[in-house]
Amino acid sequence: MTGHTAPFAPFEWMIAWRYLRARRAEGGVSAMTVISFLGIMLAVFALIATLSVRSGFRAEFVDTILGANAHVTVYSSVHVDDSGRTSRVIDDYQDMAERIAAVRGVTRVAPLIKGQVMVSAHGRNTGVEVFGIAHDDLRTIPRVADPEQALGDIERFGEGVAIGSGVARELNVALGDTVRVISPDGVRTAFGTSPRISAYEVVYIFTAGRYDIDRTRLYMPFDEAQIYFNRDGVADELEVMVANPDQIDSLRLDLLRAGGERVMLWTWRDSAGSFLRALDVEDNVMFVILSILVLIAAMNIISGLIMLVKNKGRDIGILRTMGLSEGSVLRVFFICGASVGVLGTAAGVVLGCLFAIYIDTIFSFVNYVAGGGVWDPSIRGIYALPAQLRLEDVLKAVGLSLSLSFIVTIFPARRAARMNPVEALRYE
Repeated sequence: MTGHTAPFAPFEWMIAWRYLRARRAEGGVSAMTVISFLGIMLAVFALIATLSVRSGFRAEFVDTILGANAHVTVYSSVHVDDSGRTSRVIDDYQDMAERIAAVRGVTRVAPLIKGQVMVSAHGRNTGVEVFGIAHDDLRTIPRVADPEQALGDIERFGEGVAIGSGVARELNVALGDTVRVISPDGVRTAFGTSPRISAYEVVYIFTAGRYDIDRTRLYMPFDEAQIYFNRDGVADELEVMVANPDQIDSLRLDLLRAGGERVMLWTWRDSAGSFLRALDVEDNVMFVILSILVLIAAMNIISGLIMLVKNKGRDIGILRTMGLSEGSVLRVFFICGASVGVLGTAAGVVLGCLFAIYIDTIFSFVNYVAGGGVWDPSIRGIYALPAQLRLEDVLKAVGLSLSLSFIVTIFPARRAARMNPVEALRYE
């Protein structure tokens, strides 16, 4: 054991291992080692679990937006129509749709008729938003044509209407039932405007996975919607889908040029941008808070090593007089602290990954113990707590934990290395 010994030699690992497993009666600090290990493990577990849930929630939220809503809504600014009335409808919607469909990156353009009405069935009433859309276009909406759950046949859409499962539940209707659609903007008579009432068969019930969509949406055939809302030969807006929704801002100028001078755009980022930015801020804040927890857990390593150095002062003095260098002493105690950090981090990663993988089972158990009602979709928008295990999040947690564990270990290790062997053995 000379000053020329290679770093992290086998004997250094042997000494560190003997110190780590030594009982307190032998001058070890096994209790502090266990506490440090548990602290690191739980902190890393909490960090990975939180990051996976936040990633899953964001992914589910964005997926439900892009899977059931237009990536870009193209509509007309207010103008005066041929009859002298102000209007926002699109007269040449077919030509405009062809021009926009030719824009590179656009995958689909669908004319829409939109309106808010009241729907009645079995003595129950609820407000819904009607989407008048062609059958072929409806089949290209992922969360409607291929939803989480569905009843009926979407191929019968032309024979009736499609409603969200929340609307069906609110009205207590099933496939084949008839719903009455009531609009206050009906026929104008000498006695005022009478409501327009039409009855339609429910031919398709879908669950898009988003509460506000399932609870408020009704799809009606485009031709029927034109008649019902007095939109003969016009459309209210165009629903545009693109290949890469994340790059939607780069298509704005091309879409505006293809649409014409009165065209205005409303993208999915415009509708959900503030919420996504709030999620980004929350993600950053949560990461900082949980990083502090990891730091606090790592501080236990310092406490344990300081106690270990104090208890092993005699051993350090003997080893130094035998020729052990300061560097070897430093590495011995660095191995002690770093080993706790590495093992605690590894255990935390395993627990965090298992939590993300089996979150549905865990959530169901918690919901059962709490008697139900833990997750309210009317408030949170989606039906379950999602989790998405990403390599990036795991690496961030591992990197943070290991770096803090290694850094805090250096200070007590240096104290041990600089201990004067004469002072250490003076009272022995």
